Amino acid sequence: MEDERYCFIVEWLDPHSGLTMRYQMLYGPADCSVEMYDIKNRRPFLKKTRIPTVTMDTLHMGAVVTVYSRQLKIVEYGDAHTENAFSLARQSTLCVVKPGAAHLAGKVINAAQRSGFAVARVKMASLSREDAADLIGSSSSISDASGLAAELATGPSVGVALVGDNAVDSFKRLVQTEIVPALGDCVWCADSADSVDAQTSAYFAKPASCRLRDTALAIVKPSAMANLGLVMDAVCVDAGFVMTGAASFTLDRVDAVEFLEVYKGVVPEFAAMVDELTSGAFVAMEVARSEKDGGSVSENGVVEALREACGPADPEIARVLRPQSVRAKFGFDKVRNAVHCTDLPEDGELETHYFFKILQA
Repeated sequence: MEDERYCFIVEWLDPHSGLTMRYQMLYGPADCSVEMYDIKNRRPFLKKTRIPTVTMDTLHMGAVVTVYSRQLKIVEYGDAHTENAFSLARQSTLCVVKPGAAHLAGKVINAAQRSGFAVARVKMASLSREDAADLIGSSSSISDASGLAAELATGPSVGVALVGDNAVDSFKRLVQTEIVPALGDCVWCADSADSVDAQTSAYFAKPASCRLRDTALAIVKPSAMANLGLVMDAVCVDAGFVMTGAASFTLDRVDAVEFLEVYKGVVPEFAAMVDELTSGAFVAMEVARSEKDGGSVSENGVVEALREACGPADPEIARVLRPQSVRAKFGFDKVRNAVHCTDLPEDGELETHYFFKILQA
């Protein structure tokens, strides 16, 4: 319906005052419009404005949406109508791609996205056997819980928080009918809607796995998140890299400017690049060369190889010069070009440290 409106309570941490501000946010799906009302001061904060990056897929409990570079966290439903519409229709579930199958994470995510799931969060993390046992819990659908816990503790796994209609049951069906037949027994997923929130919180509380040496950074930009699975697969399978770390992020403008500062005064698109990186959630991946492709090469080789696989910054040029590159396949323009990759050999370690140590601290 054109006049449909949903109401949420959102919070924003003011970086200058350190205070958390609460707003009522009204969302109109027909035109992607957002209105905001300052709850404390009881006054309008934002008139009805079209925000294309805020969509139905981005709206769920705990989600962070970006409005004019402000990261707003959804903490409550604003009315009963919104709660009734979203509590089941925008249900969450957790999928864990097992250790040893991290190279299949892109294919698993792509299968979920093609089936209508939205990706809320991604993290590559290592679990102890006790962590894995707690995560699995007492699920009646697992015949060998001890064996599964041991398997999940053998190395880094990739956790993916998904949102969709009746998500827990729908994703279990997807695993049984599509993922297992195509990819094998490579995932564990939440079994009950009652426990999924606790399981998701426990997994994402773990520190992100990372190597921080002989690696380079690849960021799947906000404008490419709808193709996250395909882009991850293009980098980590088609281009021959191994993912050694991954995590979802949202950046405020200060952090985005700091990260992209090397481009300031160098490229005319700098301001637009900052806008893109602060427009929504994205996934940062630490990648290394696979052993069969020369895993022992220096960091310089990793950075240069990743840059070559991503292709020229302008997707139009990439489609002519390197038609099989990531940007040629998934980029729109010089700013929304699907991925950021480490440009200079000496920046490989700096960029991975920035995301996987500084921002994770």
